[in-house]
Amino acid sequence: MFKIEDIMTKDVITVNKETTIQEAIRIIVKNNITGLPVVNNKMQLVGILSEKDVLSLLYNLGTRTGRVEEFMTRAVVSFDIEDSLVDVCDCLVKHNFRRVPIVAGPKKKLVGIITRKNIVQRISECQNFFRDTPHKKDEHVDVKVPV
Repeated sequence: MFKIEDIMTKDVITVNKETTIQEAIRIIVKNNITGLPVVNNKMQLVGILSEKDVLSLLYNLGTRTGRVEEFMTRAVVSFDIEDSLVDVCDCLVKHNFRRVPIVAGPKKKLVGIITRKNIVQRISECQNFFRDTPHKKDEHVDVKVPV
């Protein structure tokens, strides 16, 4: 079975809570991503800014300063790098999340992110592997070993 570490994106694009919402939106659009982990100066996860969070811009922006901390989700579901990939998949399905941050160590330092796309790409790679094998389901393959 694959490990979280095998599938996660390691070079995570992040922002801090003081980043302007305009800059965060620019980063999301430029990098074609659906959300950004929000970290402190020690790379510890403090929130996440999703496309859904950004939609709240339509409501009463005039009373806000326009910093990421005013829009981000603070109660972030994350997984430890040692957790099960099956648990990550269950979470993505049950909670309809597009991504989950991956943390490590007692300080919960951000080390990666897993998106639905990461998992779908890995499934696709596995399908190609099985498709390209010389046998089909329930077909016996004789393997000749040189003597």
